[in-house]
Amino acid sequence: MLTTTERGSPRSQLALEFLRQKVTSGEWPVNSRIPTEPELMELIGVGRGTVREAVRSLANLGMLETMVSRGTYVRSRLPVSNVLAEFVAGYELSDILGFRRALEVEGAQQAALLRTDAQLAALRAAVDADACVPGAERGVVERGRLPGQFHHLLIECTGNRLMSGLYAGVMVGLRAAMDRGEVAHAAPLADRHADHVAILAAVEARDPSAAAHAMVQHAERDLILPPA
Repeated sequence: MLTTTERGSPRSQLALEFLRQKVTSGEWPVNSRIPTEPELMELIGVGRGTVREAVRSLANLGMLETMVSRGTYVRSRLPVSNVLAEFVAGYELSDILGFRRALEVEGAQQAALLRTDAQLAALRAAVDADACVPGAERGVVERGRLPGQFHHLLIECTGNRLMSGLYAGVMVGLRAAMDRGEVAHAAPLADRHADHVAILAAVEARDPSAAAHAMVQHAERDLILPPA
């Protein structure tokens, strides 16, 4: 068990860096479930207390979320400001959804102009992974329920840290709203995956106009307020 005096010890730092690298690299995609405590203990070579401390540290940064009886999930590749998340949560869901749409449309345009080859490869891998959700990854990846890695990677392609931070904060509020049943998807996963394919094609072609148009269409079929 990690004691107070051991916090910041080499073992603790090792565990924290291991988890952070897996998340920031995208090896553990957004909305994927990370390995269990026993698995992490074996992978890192540290005790249960050290693993819990590292998970708690990244959870406090908004990068991980531990859910009772379901496991711990990746929620953001970057730290999320608690102040920002609380600020966003104070607005009406319709306003939050509208702001998210504006961020994503602008993000798609900028991604088409600024993305690197490595970022394009990451986007393509995310789209390919989404197509494999039914089956082996069910329960491990929540892509069918929540917007996943593709959306976050697209925003990161802009190179705009403020936009990435704002987007992460917005998603904290929307994820909570989805858990309460206050926000839903307007189209099945297969249709949303087809939208991602279209957005990816525009980004690959470096066509900002087509990317923005594809994202606008996607927004109409992605997260919405359920009919009253």
